Amino acid sequence: MDDDTASMGSQTATDLDSTLLADGSSSQPGSPGTSRPSTPTPFASGGSGKGKENETPSTAGPPGTFSKADEREKLRVGGSMTQCVSEISRVKNLNKLVMGKHIVEPWYFSPYPQEVAHLDTLWLCEFCLGYFVSARSLERHRTKCTLTHPPGNEIYRKDNISFFEIDGRRQKQYCRNLCLVSKCFLDHKTLYYDVDPFMFYLMTVSDEHGSHLVGYFSKEKESAEGYNLACILTLPQHQRKGYGRLLIQFSYELSKVEGKPGSPEKPLSDLGLLSYRAYWTEVLVDHLVHRSDCTIDDLARETCILVKDIMDTLVALNAVRYYKGSYVIVLSKACLEAQERSKRKNKVSIDPKCLEWRPPSWVGKEKYLN
Repeated sequence: MDDDTASMGSQTATDLDSTLLADGSSSQPGSPGTSRPSTPTPFASGGSGKGKENETPSTAGPPGTFSKADEREKLRVGGSMTQCVSEISRVKNLNKLVMGKHIVEPWYFSPYPQEVAHLDTLWLCEFCLGYFVSARSLERHRTKCTLTHPPGNEIYRKDNISFFEIDGRRQKQYCRNLCLVSKCFLDHKTLYYDVDPFMFYLMTVSDEHGSHLVGYFSKEKESAEGYNLACILTLPQHQRKGYGRLLIQFSYELSKVEGKPGSPEKPLSDLGLLSYRAYWTEVLVDHLVHRSDCTIDDLARETCILVKDIMDTLVALNAVRYYKGSYVIVLSKACLEAQERSKRKNKVSIDPKCLEWRPPSWVGKEKYLN
């Protein structure tokens, strides 16, 4: 996928979270409505609101509001995606985010705590993602913050690119801060508080100062629909570099280790669909060029792309033809030429040999939704 991806539903593509995902959902922590005084407010180092995460959200509210309890219930019974019109339509509240050496202009509203929510500039610690009201506050924080990489397990490293796996239940504050940052660039992302049901996979680029976040995707711990990705985002300062495609490829490498086909959370946004369709096309055409006797089931087994996604992609390529009483796959000359042009580009890819990961098992463990 192009690095323009910023979510599935954001300007960059998925819940295929900015790089992609869905029209109006999000894949992460909870989303309050516009009038819920009893809803807990996320905070970070430098924010106030200590102890709020243990408050019980109010289940009642004025007609038309979307309470925290409603959000969590929808998450439990209907997946992680949700539509909350009042949240989506709120006006952008921050003008600038300072992240390390980058100054980024947010695209959408993000529900930071009231004391920092309407500042002209918000300073972020690029390692713990804590938020601060001034550069001086951030400098004082950095004298005490010892993080030089995301607080999780490094499961992949090749050259200067690494992936870290973070459990939303174990690293609640970091994941909430991550979701608040993501909300600045994903218009459809309304879940940002209840991070427990998700695993987060963060991609970083390393230098002499540490491992710097460039993008991430989230994944439900237990997805009834078999989704292998809920929300995806490539930070704007790192787009157009091929990182969005790397995030998508990495989600499928995890599916291969699990031994089951996966798919991004549906429905995809328009940009999310374009990003995924580009990745699916590249992978499927490459397999078909090298294996002319491939069946749809073979493709699904070897690529871990869902059969429905394979069929939709082949139909979009006009590659499914009816011949002598049966359907066959025929790749056009234009399709093969496009594949050749794509292969000539110097793209960075995931090396499966550098992945050290075992699928986590939640069977018999205490329920994270309690």
